[in-house]
Amino acid sequence: MVSNREPYMHQFRNGRPQAIVPAGGLVTALDPVLQACGGLWVAHGVGDADRETADAAGRLTVPQDDARYTLKRVWLTREEEQGYYYGFSNEGLWPLCHLAHERPVFRAADWEHYQRANRRFADAVLEEIGSGKALVLVQDYHLALLPRLLKEARADLCVGLFWHIPWPNPDAFRICPWAADVLNGMLGADLIGFHLQQYCNNFLDTVDRTLESRVDWSHFTVDLRGRASLVRPFPISVQPWSERKVPRGDALAGQIADLRTQHKITEQYLAVGVDRLDYTKGLAERFRAIDRFLENNPQQRERFTFVELGAPSRTHLRRYRDYIAEIEALTDEINWKYQTDKWRPIHFLEAHHDAKTVHAFLSMARMCIVSSLHDGMNLVAKEYVAAQTGGDGVLVLSEFAGAARELADALIVNPYDIEGFAEAIRHGVEMNETERRARMARMTRQVDENNVYRWAANFLTELTAAKTKTGETPSTARLGSAQ
Repeated sequence: MVSNREPYMHQFRNGRPQAIVPAGGLVTALDPVLQACGGLWVAHGVGDADRETADAAGRLTVPQDDARYTLKRVWLTREEEQGYYYGFSNEGLWPLCHLAHERPVFRAADWEHYQRANRRFADAVLEEIGSGKALVLVQDYHLALLPRLLKEARADLCVGLFWHIPWPNPDAFRICPWAADVLNGMLGADLIGFHLQQYCNNFLDTVDRTLESRVDWSHFTVDLRGRASLVRPFPISVQPWSERKVPRGDALAGQIADLRTQHKITEQYLAVGVDRLDYTKGLAERFRAIDRFLENNPQQRERFTFVELGAPSRTHLRRYRDYIAEIEALTDEINWKYQTDKWRPIHFLEAHHDAKTVHAFLSMARMCIVSSLHDGMNLVAKEYVAAQTGGDGVLVLSEFAGAARELADALIVNPYDIEGFAEAIRHGVEMNETERRARMARMTRQVDENNVYRWAANFLTELTAAKTKTGETPSTARLGSAQ
């Protein structure tokens, strides 16, 4: 497995290294797969205690208390991180691929760092693999060039690429000055996966208009200079909460009681949101919809409370700092408008929350609101469904999140339509128990039957089949490791 984000980072706390699980769907989805399969995860080491906790080659076994696989950290200079990660990846590709009306920024210097960082990852992978067979899963837009780099060094490798964010239409993607280079890098993979068929269609259309290649629309393959790449949708999912180290039963009830006391949550109806603080997540639209809901339904004041678990993200970039400031100001404005001595409508908990805290809030919430302006999938929606063991919650879900294709029993909203959004919140709050349980039961079946292990099995099966058609398949190799 190769990704920019590491599954475990180490930060100094009171002078001692402490393991932290970074926020985001990629780690949530893929860590349990590696724990189940074993192997090697290559990622960028960013924690201030990361070097302290790894060996001279940047390796350590994780999780710390129950070692299941090896994490290999790649070290980048500050300039490389700035150009590759903050610059080309997150000021360029991220807004380019999300329809959130943020103008992408592309700089030649950032592109140079992006290429250099991808080569650094390739060197790390090839060093670990040696001359053995291996199956390499490359994750996301930070490493678009890596499949080609690996194949140029080792044509026999079995390489898959999963793109976790949306893929835009061809005209949008061609804004990138190096669009052809990015596509060429991606097409080094034997299999390229996206969340939705729509993204596959957009990708093939982009390739068709950008590169001199043969696109086979009947089989969804691209032939570039005699090498075929298969393109398929694989909607990613989550690990069951029952397999995670989170409190259950009386321990969970005690944790929920403690959280209610800590945050002074005494109201009858609790709704929750869990997000990285990113402009694509639609927090401003969500808060404005809550404002309108309370304005239109005064009887819900002092009864309805919304808690936002917001994890700061990419705060090195001014756009993200400005966005957090905007959400903080909007929270203050709405709370000032409605709050009483004993109640405020929005609790904005800005911090990196651990899995136990997230699970507790998802378990106790009668409603979860996901209002993405554009999202490849959004696993919070599925995490909420998985946490509703009582089967009595309501999910309000943006139509622009990939999860809306699978969770049709959610209350689907257009987050830009504040009136309609507010009405959906009202509908959810007032929904009768029979309807709530019927909707949640159908969504629970969907999530249970299509968990992250099925996603991984489907992807790996398709990848090995694709490789078999073009060459030897590493059927005995562990995930991402040399044998």
